[in-house]
Order: sequence, then structure tokens, then C-alpha cells
Amino acid sequence: MGDNSIHHFRIAEFYVRLVFADGGHNDMRLLPSLEPFRTTRPDSEPPLFQLTIDDSLTPRPKSERERIKVFDTGNGDTIVDRLDDGGYQYIIKDINGHDCCLLITNKSFDQCHCALNGGYNMRCFGLNNALMLIFAFAASHHHTVLIHASLVRQNGFGYAFIAQSGTGKSTQVSQWLRHLPGCDLMNDDNPIVRIIDGEPMIYGSPWSGKTPCYRNVKARLGAITRIDRAKTNSVDKMDPVEAFASILPSCSSMKWDSDIFNRICDTVTLLVEKTGIYTLHCLPDREAAEICNRAIRRDR
Repeated sequence: MGDNSIHHFRIAEFYVRLVFADGGHNDMRLLPSLEPFRTTRPDSEPPLFQLTIDDSLTPRPKSERERIKVFDTGNGDTIVDRLDDGGYQYIIKDINGHDCCLLITNKSFDQCHCALNGGYNMRCFGLNNALMLIFAFAASHHHTVLIHASLVRQNGFGYAFIAQSGTGKSTQVSQWLRHLPGCDLMNDDNPIVRIIDGEPMIYGSPWSGKTPCYRNVKARLGAITRIDRAKTNSVDKMDPVEAFASILPSCSSMKWDSDIFNRICDTVTLLVEKTGIYTLHCLPDREAAEICNRAIRRDR
């Protein structure tokens, strides 16, 4: 296997390794969003995970796996089986119901293998979704969560906005970018939050939904704000119970795996303790951005 088949990346300051086991249809052209995260191979640091892409991979026999559930992700179904050895098998389908990726992991998600199927778009979809899934669960062991949010940075602090899809996360961020000084977009769909030495940090990621914002950047986490559409603009700070209940559903998690789910809950608890969590009742206008900014902004 040549060196050109092994690729090294640093995502949220974690080292990640990808291996393309064969040629053919699979190479880094499937993952342009990872290029800003490319790095050289560390001398001794082990990877958070290694993913080997090998189209000769086949599903485990039914006798070695147990069906967990079929999940509708909004972009297609993902079929999850638990393996006898404690790992998992995933079949990732696109919105048309086509099988794009077979993914097999060990229990800790640090050794993973996948096979891709179909043309370029199907392979891109399957591989990107497999990588996002692996990262979320491998990193959960390190006080890290992948959160469904839109993320803007101002004066060294990152401000994350959460809401159901279509409720106004990106709209609120666009108001900050348009009307407030010193702002830039870090990510528009799936930033990464880490607790490092008791300090919440937030990072751009290779996964950003429909907005191509793939930035290898970080900031101290300033606040997390839930968007609530309303007829007037106001901001409320959540109590800890409400904050926990608001943030947890926005995090990638596996409720059926008690070890990983408990680790994610522990990280969310730390976030609630260390970070201001707010609700922004708002219209999609400049005043909402200004009121929110005054209420949640932190200064260095």
C-alpha cells in the first residue's frame, strides 16, 4: 500500500487517519471538505480513529449481529446493527433509498472499515456521513460532542445557535455577519465542542450542511442560544435543567450504547455548568441580532 493511499488530518485538534485500501473509484476527491484539515503524520501520536475504505468489505452474517433500529436522518435511512464483538454495523442510505456505504466499527470506534457503492455523489454522501458518525462517537470518550448548530465568531468567542431545521439558525447568524462588527462564520451545521482543562472550546468542522464552510478554526465558547420564533425580540437565560434538555437533542448520540450516551450526557452537563445557555425569542431582523448580542456577548 503506497503512501499516497494514507492521509492524515487534524479535526478539532484530534489526529485522524484515512486509508484507501484500493484504487478504483475511491480517493480524496470524495472528500474535498477535509483538505483544510490535512496535516503531516505525527511522530508517535495514535489517531483518534483510523478509517479504512475498502470496497471488498461485506456485511457481517446475520448470526453475528442484532438489529438496533432503522433511523430516518432526514437525508435517508441508516440501518444500525450491534455486532457480537461489541462493535456496530451501519448501512447508510441516501434520500432515494440507495445503499451508499457499509460501515463496520469496533466498540470504541477507533478502528473502522467501510465499503462504498454507486457513483461519485453516492460515494461522497456515504463516506462523509460515515466519517461524521465515527468522529462523533470516537470523540465522545474525550469530553467532545458534535452539535447541530450554526456558529459565528466575534472577538475570539464562538456563539452557537441551535434550533430545529428551518427555524432560523442560519438566518440569525446571517444577521450577526451583516450588522455586527468583528464577526465571521465558523460553521453552519455541525461544529465541534470540546471541554479542555475545564474550558469549553468550539471548532469548525468538515461538515457544514448546505453552506460550504469547512474551516479549521477554533474559539472559546461564548454561549449557546436556542432560536424561538416570536412576534417580538427578547432573550432569556435558561435554568440548568432546561439548558440540558435543549442541548442534548442537538448532539449526535447513541442512546442504545449506554457507555457513549453517558459520556455525551456528562459533556453536556459540563457545558451547562461552564457556558451561558439562552433562548432568543425573535423575528428574523437586525434588532434580534443586536438584542441577542448585547445579552450573551463576552469580552476578552
